[in-house]
Amino acid sequence: MTTRTDMARPRIKRLLQAPAALLTVCLVVLLLGTGSARADIKVGVSDWTGWVAWYVAEQQGFFKKYGANVKLVWFSNYSDSISALSTGQLDANSQTWSDTLGPLQKGLPLKVVLVNDNSFGNDALMVSPKIKSFADLKGRKIALEQYSVSHFVLYTALARNGLSPRDVTVVNLSAGDAAAAFISGRVDAAVVWNPWISEIEKSGKGRAIFTSRDMPGLIPDALVAQAAAVKSKRQDLIAMTRAWFDTVAYIKANPDAAVKIMSKVVGMDPAQYRVFLPGTRLFDAAANQDAFNPASPTGLLAVAPVIANFLIANKLLDGRPDAAAGLDRSILDAALKK
Repeated sequence: MTTRTDMARPRIKRLLQAPAALLTVCLVVLLLGTGSARADIKVGVSDWTGWVAWYVAEQQGFFKKYGANVKLVWFSNYSDSISALSTGQLDANSQTWSDTLGPLQKGLPLKVVLVNDNSFGNDALMVSPKIKSFADLKGRKIALEQYSVSHFVLYTALARNGLSPRDVTVVNLSAGDAAAAFISGRVDAAVVWNPWISEIEKSGKGRAIFTSRDMPGLIPDALVAQAAAVKSKRQDLIAMTRAWFDTVAYIKANPDAAVKIMSKVVGMDPAQYRVFLPGTRLFDAAANQDAFNPASPTGLLAVAPVIANFLIANKLLDGRPDAAAGLDRSILDAALKK
């Protein structure tokens, strides 16, 4: 994704689909095997707060503390990390649950082993002062990145407030351009994420009428591993999970120090980066147990059909994935044992 200013390295576009042709190739590669075993576990990381936090784990020595031999692999282009996992170049990757459903539907043997976070306000539908309620959105132009998480936020917001996608006109723009179009008055609404939410609010040109805080559980960001790695790199994944829980506790207790580490990774000023923390709900052990609980209304299994409905409605999936097959809580359970 591209920024509207030069304040930061471009934040990635968290997609909601993967090309079918690519997935077919990925399946063939995985079925044929991925080569010789590696001493370390290669984990893809992209520019999202809940994933950049892995560098806090690395720099604070939490991997070493639990004996995890981890090699973090940075991807400036998020979609490249999804491809790298699917083709066996990575043992695990930082990616959304929504971006994992597509590969699962194609039969790729991937497993969500840990939930890092949920977007909890970092994605928002911003409206101008003339929009007093959702009814006022009817017939309006709304700028957003088509088929991205932003599109899913709009889709959910409309459905929950008596409107359908046909009631509005989507203007497909990058998040930075969508924010600029909104501030300049070219559109009456836009779905963006921070730091553009904060910028729009500071400009006085708009407010959030709906945010990811209003859709708990629907935007999970996770650690997704190859099924083979769950077996061959099992101890590393268990150790990583324990390190993650220490990381969450550290960030909560030392936000300034954590922000300094994370902002440096993405090339952003710490004061500007701090805006991401309130809108990111980092998942500790209890939150992970709930996420993997089949009975939880906001758990991974429960939200999968809602996400799939959006993907299918927009022809991003041609069938329903077996979400349960993409979950493996054995790593979490092992990590929680004394």
